[in-house]
Amino acid sequence: MNITAAYTDLYQLTMAQVYFETKPDGRAVFDYYFRNNPFNGGYSIFAGLEDVLNIFETLSFSSSDVAYLEQHGFSKDFLDYLKDFRFRGTIYSSKEGDVVFPNRPILQVEANIIEAQIIETLLLNILNFQTLIATKASRIRYSAKNEMLLDMGLRRAHATGGYYASRAAVIGGFDSTSNVKAAEDYNIPSSGTMAHSFIQSYEDELVAFRDFAKYRPKNCVLLIDTYNTLKSGLPNAITVAKEMEATGNKLLGVRLDSGDLSYLAKKTRKILDDANLGYVKIVASNQLDEYVIKSLKEQGAPIDIYGVGTNLATGKPDAALDGVYKLSEFNGEPRIKLSENIIKVSLPYKKQVYRMLDQNGMFYGADAVARASEQNVEEMIHTYDATKSLNLTRFAHEALLEKVMENGRKTNPARSVAEIASYSKSRLEKLPEEFKRFQNPHIYKIGLSSSLKQERDALVLKHKF
Repeated sequence: MNITAAYTDLYQLTMAQVYFETKPDGRAVFDYYFRNNPFNGGYSIFAGLEDVLNIFETLSFSSSDVAYLEQHGFSKDFLDYLKDFRFRGTIYSSKEGDVVFPNRPILQVEANIIEAQIIETLLLNILNFQTLIATKASRIRYSAKNEMLLDMGLRRAHATGGYYASRAAVIGGFDSTSNVKAAEDYNIPSSGTMAHSFIQSYEDELVAFRDFAKYRPKNCVLLIDTYNTLKSGLPNAITVAKEMEATGNKLLGVRLDSGDLSYLAKKTRKILDDANLGYVKIVASNQLDEYVIKSLKEQGAPIDIYGVGTNLATGKPDAALDGVYKLSEFNGEPRIKLSENIIKVSLPYKKQVYRMLDQNGMFYGADAVARASEQNVEEMIHTYDATKSLNLTRFAHEALLEKVMENGRKTNPARSVAEIASYSKSRLEKLPEEFKRFQNPHIYKIGLSSSLKQERDALVLKHKF
């Protein structure tokens, strides 16, 4: 996708012009984090980082961007600055695919304040959306267990957001996508079946199936619910499956897209098995999500492949992740944002986040946020309740924020979507089950080092009226 630096909010540029005139050399540290897990869940899957870094490496304003901004009254000197704009900052981040939690830095930007401000909207736009979709996909994977998952949400996605949704879905645990462009660009498996319109275009359903199997003998899946699943679609599919066997091919599967999926899947499985077609898989679609799939599994529905569309690609029911980007340091001095809502009080200084690991290398359920200069964190204190603390000396500490960009260039080799997905799976396996349940998941602890809490509290008092 062709993204330029004009992919931002106007107020980023109006602020940037003032910075340009008054503090052009100001150095800033911004934190990216979110305040609540989506879907009332117990965790989130961080996604979108590789896309963000790739875009930042070449981000600039086009000549048409500058010409357009001239109409908004920006000064000539500032517009000349934008003509040569490049992001030359440093970024520290959690690894893409990691399991992350609210109210702790996931990514930090350290840069000239103009550059750091201009990239904010783009960074939030991509990270918030992909993290939302990857988390939804992870929940669906949790319900589906080891069955195959197909992303087929492009037609219902929010315009071109469907392109990034397909990538995030695979990071969260999906096996393939119907989205051809995303599959091509991100080197992820693509798959698909057929539409009802294909069958309706024929006078005879059986002829439609035969033609499809003739020209698509590999990975052939027949949609059997256009007219009557058990009396028409399935018998015709069995006829074609037998004809394919005679030519040395095999029907991959039949797809159910309406009706009582559990009942129909059970009936379909028995009829296929009785016809010695035990190898034919059953594909199910139609408004699936983690809860519907969980119910189908509990009912013993013999479904092999789940096709998930709308509820995945739109992040239903949340539709957005509340990720924010807050200034925490300027020219080496701490900065804080206050609020009457205590959860919206930001954390000052450049920071590091440590994950507590138990003796088996599993996540204990606690991340400690400390100043970047701290070498040893022995205790973490609840972010908002000083009466709650946790001694950390018995745990192994894993530093989570690593340098991923320096002077506007990536510091690490690119990871493929498949590699990120594999990493995400391995990290999720370290998270105890109580954090993964859908109803009332266990709350993951986030706390501050004693030093950071003292500094935060002192700034609150300093700026409080």
